[in-house]
Amino acid sequence: MKMFKKIMMLLALSLLLNLAALNSAMAADKKIRVVGSWSSLTMFKNFEKPFWTEVVPKEMGFETSITSLSQVKLKGPAVLRGIKMGVFDVVHTVADYVVPDSPALAGLDLPALATDIDSARQVVDAYWDVMEESLAKDFDVKLLSIVPYPAQVLFSTVKIKGLSDLKGKKIRASGWTTSEFVTALGASGITLSFSEVPQALQRGIVACAITGSLSGFSAGWGEVSDYVYPLPVGGWDYVIGTMSMATWNKLSPDEQKKLQTLIKAELMEPAWKVTADETREGLECLSGADCKHGKPGKVTLLPITKGDTDLAKKILVEKVLPAWAEKVDPSVVDKWNKGVGKVVGFTASQ
Repeated sequence: MKMFKKIMMLLALSLLLNLAALNSAMAADKKIRVVGSWSSLTMFKNFEKPFWTEVVPKEMGFETSITSLSQVKLKGPAVLRGIKMGVFDVVHTVADYVVPDSPALAGLDLPALATDIDSARQVVDAYWDVMEESLAKDFDVKLLSIVPYPAQVLFSTVKIKGLSDLKGKKIRASGWTTSEFVTALGASGITLSFSEVPQALQRGIVACAITGSLSGFSAGWGEVSDYVYPLPVGGWDYVIGTMSMATWNKLSPDEQKKLQTLIKAELMEPAWKVTADETREGLECLSGADCKHGKPGKVTLLPITKGDTDLAKKILVEKVLPAWAEKVDPSVVDKWNKGVGKVVGFTASQ
């Protein structure tokens, strides 16, 4: 089955390469081929799509086309491999998805690392240079943006009293660090793509799944879950915006500077501002309160058990952080300690 999936992925990439060959290169006509994140979520609809289809053509005179992760159906790092192969010019994807090809990226979004939006922004600022260096080295891309989804909470088909009740259960984790976290709780971390989760919850393949509150609501997770445990144990599932280094180098210095200025002002900053609100709005929509994002759900919000916040931090420091440090170069650990470590008050060691 794994071999079949690999063959299908290779065929998909081959098809995309053939399609790309039919299009003219950006060098001649400044056309930029963009893959946005999940099309059902506000990140794509309210920020990525308007930026690339309205702001960039108007302000920079480039012709653009945009699709999404939902449409290209390339899992994990495959979408960034596609940009490296010249299939796309720009890709927005969840950083956790591409960690298998670039373990240093996981240092940005470890479970329970940043539990509020202000500390999340400080972590991103402190780790930006490492993210930029790692993406350039591993995928030959230029980092353009980092934006968080709403805080990652636990959707469940069974009632739990706290994190200790997850022992023995199968839980969808978006990345290996989250899987490491739930494994430390005695659960089994299962890797499923975002779009596969509702069916997995409905069929009992997993008992619980972790994602952003509003993201889960918008994608229908609340329709197949009975409970949400709102402790933000899963990090923020940051979406990284990247551009092919070949495409980036074809831009003039003035164009590069203007694009960076525009993406910060028109995509990054507005998206960061709404994330905290969307975390709250997602929980409200799921639990039947007033909801501007759709029909309110009927999910029960479970109270956060006293001591679970401290337990989550303990697992991060004693289990997840050391496991991550073993996977990366010592220089990355040193940079993490000098940047993120000072922000959160932890030290990673190998």
